[in-house]
Amino acid sequence: MSEHRAIEALEASGLEYEITRHGRVGSLAEAAAARGVEPGSIVKTLVVRRAEGDFLFVLVPGDREISWPKLRAVLGVNRLSMPDKDVARDVTGYERGTITPFGATTAWPVIVDASLAGDPTRRISLGAGAHGVAVTVAAEPALTHLQAQVADVTELQ
Repeated sequence: MSEHRAIEALEASGLEYEITRHGRVGSLAEAAAARGVEPGSIVKTLVVRRAEGDFLFVLVPGDREISWPKLRAVLGVNRLSMPDKDVARDVTGYERGTITPFGATTAWPVIVDASLAGDPTRRISLGAGAHGVAVTVAAEPALTHLQAQVADVTELQ
């Protein structure tokens, strides 16, 4: 089960984390309440294709969305796309809606929106490899562990 890969990767990371099993939720507000965090601390892990066979993870706060012009500028490319659900599963080992950089089958580069970084007290909650399962971690140590590039790559929804 892919949830086990995510938890094993978290164990190996040495990060302090909390797993929440809350089942399916119908909104960002429900997810935040179930995980005990603010909606802006729910993090969507999106898989973006740069080129054939070249992907990356983009960590986006739940109340924001990718700004494609900003992301293209950060990456220095003219074109980006999101793979379909089957390709996303093939390149990460996780189903859409459960994707996390922790324990993914390939350690793709990680870009995190600047709004998630810089606060030493901030906790973020990401998917943990299975529907209705999340991991909550201190943002700064997790982003350091993931060697995430911090950049302004989102806009409000």
